[in-house]
Amino acid sequence: MRPHRRGQGRLLSAGLIGSSIEWYDFFLYGTAAALVFPEVFFPDSSAATGILLSFSTFWAGFVARPVGGVIAGHFGDRHGRKMIVVASLVMMGLGTFLIGCLPGAGTIGVLAPILLVVLRFVQGLACGAQWGGVVLLLTESASPERKGLAGTFGQMGVSFGVFLGSTAFLVASRVTSEQAFIDWGWRVPFLVSALMFPVALYIQSKIEDTPEFRALAAESVGRHRRVVKAPVKEAIRGHWRTILLASGLLAGTNALFYVSLAGVVGYATTELDVSRDAVLSVSMPITLLGAVLVLWSGWISDRIGRRPMILAGAALIAIWAFPYFWLVDTGSIALIAAAIAVGGIGQSLTYGPLAAYIGELFEPNVRLSGASLAYQFASITVSGGTPFLMAAILKETGSTFLVSTFLACTGLITLACAWVLPETNPAAVRADTDTGLSRSLGARTS
Repeated sequence: MRPHRRGQGRLLSAGLIGSSIEWYDFFLYGTAAALVFPEVFFPDSSAATGILLSFSTFWAGFVARPVGGVIAGHFGDRHGRKMIVVASLVMMGLGTFLIGCLPGAGTIGVLAPILLVVLRFVQGLACGAQWGGVVLLLTESASPERKGLAGTFGQMGVSFGVFLGSTAFLVASRVTSEQAFIDWGWRVPFLVSALMFPVALYIQSKIEDTPEFRALAAESVGRHRRVVKAPVKEAIRGHWRTILLASGLLAGTNALFYVSLAGVVGYATTELDVSRDAVLSVSMPITLLGAVLVLWSGWISDRIGRRPMILAGAALIAIWAFPYFWLVDTGSIALIAAAIAVGGIGQSLTYGPLAAYIGELFEPNVRLSGASLAYQFASITVSGGTPFLMAAILKETGSTFLVSTFLACTGLITLACAWVLPETNPAAVRADTDTGLSRSLGARTS
């Protein structure tokens, strides 16, 4: 059972828009943590200590993500993917909007950073629930030969979210004075998250749950097909090794992504004296290029398999780890852009096929639980801690050598996990994809 073409297009559009706004909200915090929060919420700290404290609150969102993933897995494998997507959108929009309303430490003292951590935790819960729900809503509704492409409409939300967040901060900083930006200008991008609510309402009213889940829910017999009472427990008990290996697939792309998103922004502005606007301006076209590469890598994975793309991306991340910071350390904005751009190619080649690949590693009755656990375990072990770890290393050593070493190791972890895990896109499906493409091209040229 497949949605007709118009319904599938509507689903892909809703998934891309919802995912983009959700990641915009989540990543907006990372930019603010590097540029604004040290002064607003930790005004009595030195520049380096303020960055460190700010990134520690950034990490709180990643601590919450596995909790959100577990909750989403339990309810999503029992009651459907759509309800998880809608709930996560509403929760993320509310948490981000309230951060924009939060008074600073100068107004309410120590209560300000405490409330900031609480709201960041709410963001983390929503983000932990969102990823698995969105990518399964997309991939389970697609035909077998287009699952890789369909999954990228959830993955591209990361690039668009970063682009929108960087743009919002850049515009807010340029239309206000330096003091006005610190006083209230930074709040405007957070308040814009109210746009999340109409998107959630649209998905709730116009989008159906996936054909695979509806078939699963309707099936009353068969141990491997029926809805289980405790899907998270079942996923851990029967698939713990796959969960760990699938989590390792994200190590390289996540580490380099968060170094580029938050770590380099803070490092370049505080240690290399590069202007804030220059760093943000560099990231914007690169993130759009990343979206194109994510789409392409997912599309190619439908034709040659998921593993080749992930292996190529992981190898590039490992190889580029040291040249990346050799270029960043020059303080040249052009060379910083080159470092981020080449690293972004490795990230995108890896990240594009992962939505389909991670889901395909698990059976439908525990798929949301298994995929969410894998994705969110990587978030707490690698993603959230990377900017904090980078700031701590720089503070202790004054050198980026160990940061590069860390990045290289995460790339090798991804490479090893992809090498061990099986290919999930069968050769027969890939042959059907090529045949369908050939027929389509022949029909157009005849």
